Amino acid sequence: MGAPPSPAALRAHELAQAMGRPTYIDPMTGYTVLTANTLAARGACCGNGCRHCPYPPEEQRRAGRPGAR
Repeated sequence: MGAPPSPAALRAHELAQAMGRPTYIDPMTGYTVLTANTLAARGACCGNGCRHCPYPPEEQRRAGRPGAR
């Protein structure tokens, strides 16, 4: 995973989660980012190193994400 999200991105994530939105726009990068609730609703880790991945490192590794801590 890259650098940790900025404080503004964390606020945008919290707001999106509170409003039940599946995604938010990162105010620093303009990227569309999936919320932790959306990722959890998928039922399994995809292994892509998503910013708000709710799954434990063991499951991330099983999904094929190398270097998961």
